[in-house]
Amino acid sequence: QVQLVESGGGLVQAGGSLRLSCAASGRTFSTYGMGWFRQAPGKEREFIAGINWSGGRTNYADSVKGRFTISRDNSKNTVYLQMNSLKPEDTAVYYCAAGRGQGVYTVLVEYDYWGQGTQVTVSS
Repeated sequence: QVQLVESGGGLVQAGGSLRLSCAASGRTFSTYGMGWFRQAPGKEREFIAGINWSGGRTNYADSVKGRFTISRDNSKNTVYLQMNSLKPEDTAVYYCAAGRGQGVYTVLVEYDYWGQGTQVTVSS
């Protein structure tokens, strides 16, 4: 049983930055690979970034490479998404998810638990 709650979304100007947080509750947070997805109106849910159990391995979608950074602090049961150089096309609801195991996962069906989402809006 894992519960995930995202926070940190909001309205930001193009070129600005936001940091999203995902707070987890439940046993053995460090067991899970974690990820971030986003979904814009009328579009499919899209993989953004993944991180393994320890934080030693990561993977990013091409659309955010060099701009976004995923990290985790297992002592705080929290995973983060630092978003820099934001663009209007980054506007979406961002979701945190816990994977089925310890690795880095990039496919939606590999994730077992999901947060409620947090809105990110980037103005031009």
